[in-house]
Amino acid sequence: MTEYERSRTMPAQPEQVFDQAANVDQLETWLPEALHVRPGEPPAVTVHEDRTDEDMSAVLRARREQMRLEWGTRDQGSYTGWLQVAGMDGGVSEVTVHLSFFDDSHDPGEKAVNDALDTSLQRLEEQVRLRVDNAAG
Repeated sequence: MTEYERSRTMPAQPEQVFDQAANVDQLETWLPEALHVRPGEPPAVTVHEDRTDEDMSAVLRARREQMRLEWGTRDQGSYTGWLQVAGMDGGVSEVTVHLSFFDDSHDPGEKAVNDALDTSLQRLEEQVRLRVDNAAG
């Protein structure tokens, strides 16, 4: 098993960050560009991965009371992950994303995963800023 974790501080309330991250219809605005999520009967989703050109059955659970998203493959048990939002002083939040790969064939490697996580967190922050700016404006 291989695990990866990255964090980023975002200038928004944790509820604002979590609501953006958990919006199933807008996941592609911040997920790695090579992943495409189609919602099914909750908590079921289908994830298409461009790298392998495969569709995988997965689950996605939003636990708002914990400010946590959890996901993973349904049948294969290839990977799992979670996103946790924590409030900090001054209206700032810290977002942590953790991935666990149980099947080496689904692990694109440390550099690729860390780059994807950093880019995803940056894209999520941009989406949160847009949402906060639109709410304020």
